[in-house]
Amino acid sequence: MPPAYNQYYYPGVVDLNQPSFWIAAGAICFNPLFWNTVAQNEYHRGTITKVLRGKRYLGCYLLGATIFILGIIRDQLYNQALVYQPVHPLLLQPFIKPAAAALFSIGNVLVLSSMYALGITGTYLGDYFGILMDDMVTGFPFNIVRDPMYVGSTLSFFSVALWFGKPAGLILSTLVFIVYLIAMRFEGPFTANIYVSAAKKRRGRTSANGESAATIIALQAEGGPARNTRSHDSPARGTRSKSKKSE
Repeated sequence: MPPAYNQYYYPGVVDLNQPSFWIAAGAICFNPLFWNTVAQNEYHRGTITKVLRGKRYLGCYLLGATIFILGIIRDQLYNQALVYQPVHPLLLQPFIKPAAAALFSIGNVLVLSSMYALGITGTYLGDYFGILMDDMVTGFPFNIVRDPMYVGSTLSFFSVALWFGKPAGLILSTLVFIVYLIAMRFEGPFTANIYVSAAKKRRGRTSANGESAATIIALQAEGGPARNTRSHDSPARGTRSKSKKSE
């Protein structure tokens, strides 16, 4: 039992004196900030592609591997933080663990199925490397949840907190939800603008080649804002796109 003078300990809820709690919170906040910063820098300056002498697919794969590893580290820090946090009796009810297992299963199905549907470049910000998506993915899980990867990841965090009966885990999971929500608000419009710019360039090339106005309009409809993109503000709710695999 923590000493009485520990003013940052709330019995059965959270112990804010534990450094592991704040380290986990820092990792949760850092990851989306990292991948959005690096990806936007790549789009504007092409730093990774230049270092790799134009190998944009390799750059995307390396960034994807980095994001994946950082995700594993974040998850481990989260689990480690829960070890030193108090348990609440209300979270030890018999139905809690089955509910946690169900949430964990649903979350992982959403994450893994969305990764399978999008592919590596579609999952790991390939459009910031100029690897644009062209075929819309309207099937599972995008026909059920608008942002299955973010939703699935958040559900997994909540499920672990419930499984171990740790209110502190629920607090950190709520932080995950907030951070993802903020990331989506920045990532969605930025990604949509990538495709708007690409569509304008295609229309410009088409006009220069003497294509008909009808063809230009068709291209605009095909490549316009938030169509065939990873944008979270897509007008066709629950759709995503899959990127090409060839350089």
